[in-house]
Amino acid sequence: MKNILKKYKLVFILIFLLLLYTFVCAISYAKVTSENIADSVFRLHVIANSDSKEDQDLKYKVRDSLLDYMNSITSNCTSKEEVIEIAKDHSKNFEEIAINTMAENGYAYPVKIEIGQFDFPTKIYGDISFPSGTYDALKVELGKAKGQNWWCVMFPPLCFIDISSGVVPDESKQYLKDNIGEEEYALISNDDNPEFKFKFKLLELFADNKLLSAKK
Repeated sequence: MKNILKKYKLVFILIFLLLLYTFVCAISYAKVTSENIADSVFRLHVIANSDSKEDQDLKYKVRDSLLDYMNSITSNCTSKEEVIEIAKDHSKNFEEIAINTMAENGYAYPVKIEIGQFDFPTKIYGDISFPSGTYDALKVELGKAKGQNWWCVMFPPLCFIDISSGVVPDESKQYLKDNIGEEEYALISNDDNPEFKFKFKLLELFADNKLLSAKK
């Protein structure tokens, strides 16, 4: 009887160790993959003053003005780092554009511009999906910033496409491929492979439960 109990105990320990090893490997995989994806993009985040129709409409007008300006100063950029540096150098211009756009529409809300790391939920851009996680971004807060927010990817330039078409231009996809590995690109490109769908859900699970630490 004692030998049987010892065997069961040994089996239980082995199973526990196997599960622990699998969990640690999964977290390690999710952390590296999430960082590789986040390191390849720079996002834009615009938060409206409130959820009123007027404030939401104003948010989109400010967004359009900011995107027009951003596109004009970064159209020749080939790296995320270059885009971020340009955004930092022109942060005051972003603030002025937002203020002027609101003034043209009869509003005088204060504007807060930040460039840093922020948490984002899962977002789909045409046939590309980005998992939830911590990303570098330009955040624009309008007024009290209590309304629904809008976000996109400024680099690669996914902000400048018609998302309703459901297709991301090949040039933008190539930027992604050039900056992340084949595994990471397969994960975000809405691949029908069940393995990649499972891994994408794995990234979301760990990110949503704060098991992935923020980038340094």
